[in-house]
Amino acid sequence: MPDFRYQDPFPLGEDITRYRLLTKDHVAVASFEGKPVLKVAPEGLTLLARTAMRDVSFLLRPAHLEKVAAILEDPEASPNDRAVALALLRNAEVAAGFALPSCQDTGTAIVMAKKGQQVWTGAHDEEHIARGIFETYTQEDLRYSQNAPLTLYEEKNTGSNLPGQIDIYATDGVEYRFLFLAKGGGSANKSYLYQETKATLSPGVLEPFLLEKMKTLGTAACPPYHLAFAIGGTSAEACLKTVKLASAGYLDALPTTGNDDGRAFRDLELEERLLQAAYKIGFGAQFGGKYFALDVRVVRLPRHGASCPIGMGVSCSADRNIKAKIDAEGLWIEELERNPGRFIPARYRQQHDRGAVTIDLDRPMKEVLAELTKHPVKTQLLLTGTIVVARDMAHAKLKERLDRGDGLPQYFKDHPVYYAGPAKTPAGMPSGSFGPTTAGRMDSYVDLFQSHGGSMVMIAKGNRSKAVTDACKKHGGFYLGSIGGPAALLAQENIKKVELLEYPELGMEAIYRIEVVDFPAYVLVDDKGNDFYASITGR
Repeated sequence: MPDFRYQDPFPLGEDITRYRLLTKDHVAVASFEGKPVLKVAPEGLTLLARTAMRDVSFLLRPAHLEKVAAILEDPEASPNDRAVALALLRNAEVAAGFALPSCQDTGTAIVMAKKGQQVWTGAHDEEHIARGIFETYTQEDLRYSQNAPLTLYEEKNTGSNLPGQIDIYATDGVEYRFLFLAKGGGSANKSYLYQETKATLSPGVLEPFLLEKMKTLGTAACPPYHLAFAIGGTSAEACLKTVKLASAGYLDALPTTGNDDGRAFRDLELEERLLQAAYKIGFGAQFGGKYFALDVRVVRLPRHGASCPIGMGVSCSADRNIKAKIDAEGLWIEELERNPGRFIPARYRQQHDRGAVTIDLDRPMKEVLAELTKHPVKTQLLLTGTIVVARDMAHAKLKERLDRGDGLPQYFKDHPVYYAGPAKTPAGMPSGSFGPTTAGRMDSYVDLFQSHGGSMVMIAKGNRSKAVTDACKKHGGFYLGSIGGPAALLAQENIKKVELLEYPELGMEAIYRIEVVDFPAYVLVDDKGNDFYASITGR
């Protein structure tokens, strides 16, 4: 009979995170049965959560920004790689002003905490953490994205961005440690689970398998990505939890070798090979090039002999992860970058849209289409004029009109449609953060809407299905790609007016009319059957 040996499943090394002291209040040290006890007032949990979620909505980690900035200096980076990297850095600079959040999808608030057994709060911790999340989203110009189910099919926006996901684990010690995430729908939707077998765990099989799955990510979740794989896991959910933590950099200090007791470890050699493969896919930082990923993490886990779950996920260019902790000295928050502008070289401070084609949108749609048809896919555009904004729920409402025989509203035929949902508008500004959402979710509507004269010019982010290419060829339409990520920059520089048109009950998913100036976009699908992304993948 073997001797019992406990193995910490995730034996992390030293935490080298830089923290800033938030306050020395709300903590006290006492003693119980000869052991120190950390007493934390529940108000401290609320303050910590409120501050962490506020910081992570506007600021990014210096290490992330350094990797984005390195794209500008890499001679192998494509011009489009550099254009996206520069836009993301300039967006971070705008967001650091704490008015416009870095992304319009201010995300689901996710909290993972490890509470030492000698930490006493005397409270329902989840409630006080949730209150902090509530205060951030209701007091800042963020976005409410959470829908409460009223029936199986009916929903209503909660109007507070609650509920969040709060998971608290018991551990030993006299510290309370946290990881806070703001996870947008675009990157959350790029989490995948594959139920494989031992046959996949073979040299010559696993690596090609991971590469092929990597290609399916596309660009809808705003690359360049922090890409993570988990190989194995005691359950499907354990596998995917590991993916999320790895993509957030939380598991970086894992060991790099396994042992007889089943500890998790990172495979640094495979990480590097997959990163080099990601460079060669061709997607680049959204519009072709090298920088599909900034880094890759591969975590190997123990598994049941009959199961081999493999998980894949990303943290996108809005890499919104922040650590925090409470100890005897007070409440601490990870130090994020407050001066992102220092990563932008002076020579990049000038306008870099030379060669872009200017498109006047305040003309009849036939004239706009006649102008667009002159330009091949990959052409960079600067759009000026009126755009209608509609996304998932609005599209469903418009389809209901067609099903009733009422037709599409005239504004949907006269103007391009921008798939987006804004954050709240700060006082004195024309717009809140207002970047594009994932185009693919609207693919099923395109042929129908175009057959009724709508959706002739669509603006969003990410690659689309062949059905959209076919519809555009059939009806003479276009899909224009907007850079995913720089929502604050677009709000500050390109969106000059926002007006509610219809369905105010849908909140951020209502239909809006916006006026834009030099709004940047690229021709991705044209009226001749050309698809920029299909030309990269060969599919």
